[in-house]
Amino acid sequence: MAEEKVNKVNKLVDQVAELTVVELSDLVNKLQEKLGVSAMPTPQVAAAAPAGQVAAESETSGGNQTVVLTSPGANKIAVIKALREINQSLSLMDAKGMTEQVPTEVLKDAKPEDVKAASDKLKAAGATVELK
Repeated sequence: MAEEKVNKVNKLVDQVAELTVVELSDLVNKLQEKLGVSAMPTPQVAAAAPAGQVAAESETSGGNQTVVLTSPGANKIAVIKALREINQSLSLMDAKGMTEQVPTEVLKDAKPEDVKAASDKLKAAGATVELK
């Protein structure tokens, strides 16, 4: 019986690991609604790596990128909707604030496929984005 629980948990972990960042955000929101809880951000202390090492790692791994909104374009409403689709935890006011305070990071250190999806959504809404 304990082995069945371990297998069930392992299967669930594998399924969650396959989700994109946007899908994970949606999952978290739905779990919060269903369970009646809210996630409180906790301060995290990260060990600093030498600057040259970080740059070398990101170049060799083809790794994570950051999406920066540089201009919301003419249709701010569409861009606000796109921002909220990308990050579903953003309130309407937060998304509006992001369009008014450019340049601003939309996704930070995201996987290449998530960066492409976010960039495409924002560009389709009329925004100008930069990938770093």
